[in-house]
Amino acid sequence: MRTIAILPVKSFGAAKQRLASALGAGSRQALAQAMFSDVLASLRRVPGLDSVVVVTADRVAEAAAGGERVEVLRDTAQTGQSAAAAIGVGFALGRGFDRVLLVPGDTPLLDPGEVAGLMRRGQEEGLGVVIVPDRHGEGTNALLLSPPDAIEPAFGPGSCERHATLARAAGVSCAVEPVQSLALDVDTGQDFELLTAVLEGRRGHAPSTRGALRQLNRSRASRRPPVPA
Repeated sequence: MRTIAILPVKSFGAAKQRLASALGAGSRQALAQAMFSDVLASLRRVPGLDSVVVVTADRVAEAAAGGERVEVLRDTAQTGQSAAAAIGVGFALGRGFDRVLLVPGDTPLLDPGEVAGLMRRGQEEGLGVVIVPDRHGEGTNALLLSPPDAIEPAFGPGSCERHATLARAAGVSCAVEPVQSLALDVDTGQDFELLTAVLEGRRGHAPSTRGALRQLNRSRASRRPPVPA
């Protein structure tokens, strides 16, 4: 079953606005770019994944995405994750792929083995839609669709239930399957702190994100007022 991953990427300069209370604009941009790099690197190592397409209007992301089995599609409208995902789905259909895996660019803990297992189970069980929820069980942190247009992607708050409803309405077999390495996406200050804590206990994971966090911590430390003698 020919499978392509679709990775929609918002402009790094406009990414992670909800982290504004915790991080400055430059820090948010650096973190978004680092997480994207780690997600893309992990997708390239997923067994059974034939190709990756990055959908973006960001020139930095476009340059970083160059490489074997990766294509870049321009997101000229920039109207959100669902619309960007739809661009990728159209590409997949035009190239004759049997299945798409939609993954956001802010899940840097993504484990290639776990994703391969998700794909394998979806095929073995004949599922048209597999929804991977976020850690709150409300959002969608990955969506496996077979065929690629089994349902129309509808990301955003409450999208886990929304995708399940769309699958039922379309008469498509569906399962909600948590995947540990895809549970944490980084939208809020609490997510940011949790990611920092997780990476402190996992050596070798998400090297680009780890490096960005290390730099952010050094920058924060340099700005702290000196302790009075």
